[in-house]
Amino acid sequence: QVQLVESGGGPVQAGGSLRLSCAASGYTNRNYWMGWFRQAPGKEREGVAAIYAGDLRTRFADSVKDRFTISRDNAKNTVYLQMNSLKNEDTGMYYCAAASGWSLSSLLAAQFRYWGQGTQVTVSS
Repeated sequence: QVQLVESGGGPVQAGGSLRLSCAASGYTNRNYWMGWFRQAPGKEREGVAAIYAGDLRTRFADSVKDRFTISRDNAKNTVYLQMNSLKNEDTGMYYCAAASGWSLSSLLAAQFRYWGQGTQVTVSS
């Protein structure tokens, strides 16, 4: 059973930085992607970034690619989302998710099978 546990959310001023963490358990190999999604009130869940455990390939949404980075510590089975230059529109519940397999065609929630409980990020001016 795969389990994902997020941490690191909270309030932050616009222009500031925040790092989210997601610890994964239950995988017996590195043939999977771990991603971050976010959902603002009244909006659909959108993909932010993802990283493949095997060779560290990454995917980013256009809205964050110049401000966010994603990385992972294989020894800890933990993925990090470093968010810089935060904007009000980055506010939302951030979810960690995992998808098995080598390829990932897009950052769509439907491609990810396992989900964490979420951590709230609130950016204020």
